[in-house]
Amino acid sequence: MLLSIIQGVFNNRADTELKELVLKAKKGDEKIMNELLIAYTPFMKKTASIVCKRFINEHDDEFSVALKGFYEAILQFNPDEKTSLKTFSHLIIKRRLIDYMRKESRRNEELLLLNDEDRETGADPQHYVFNEMSISSFLKEQQAAERREEIKEYSQVLKEFGLSFQELVISSPKHDDSRKIAFKIAQIISSTPDFYYYLIDKKRLPINELTSITNVSRKTIERHRKYIVAVTLLMNSNFVCLKEFIREELL
Repeated sequence: MLLSIIQGVFNNRADTELKELVLKAKKGDEKIMNELLIAYTPFMKKTASIVCKRFINEHDDEFSVALKGFYEAILQFNPDEKTSLKTFSHLIIKRRLIDYMRKESRRNEELLLLNDEDRETGADPQHYVFNEMSISSFLKEQQAAERREEIKEYSQVLKEFGLSFQELVISSPKHDDSRKIAFKIAQIISSTPDFYYYLIDKKRLPINELTSITNVSRKTIERHRKYIVAVTLLMNSNFVCLKEFIREELL
């Protein structure tokens, strides 16, 4: 029953209800905690697969690391901050997986830059990192680094479609109504496989089909083509941090 409620929260993007569930889990409600872990399992596997650059399932050690990372993220998550649970937990999971892979490759000292005293005492690298800075500032730095990397990768994706960030600034809809219409069209394309694959394959929008189902004129769609393409590509990407910029539009 509770799992169905959680899944309903995801579908409706009811942030308030989700935050209430997280708060209950933080306070020791094991049933809700378990339901959250189950409901977010696909997200954990996807995140682990992206970080490890190979498919990860429940039988892999990396999934166990991701699971522990998500559990930790729930306990540390602050519902009052603007960052979403997915963005926050993505950073935690990625950091835990990187630590795990570093240990597996036996290059802890070189990669974590422990000082001589830490080496002698055998201090835990994770303990060292979090003793050097607060969790808050650490995560902000990690998120900034993630965002820079995502911007770099997203720029390459845009380049394949003949677009750039500079063009997007100029061509983005100036009025709220126009932006909402263009954004809605991007949502339709990203959630309709035939439309999305047409865009990826042809590098252009299926304008005839879009005008038919949206009642938006061809001229309007063409005017906002660059914005629609850019948002569509972002929606169907793995750029967790960059998606935060369009999160309010999605709600």
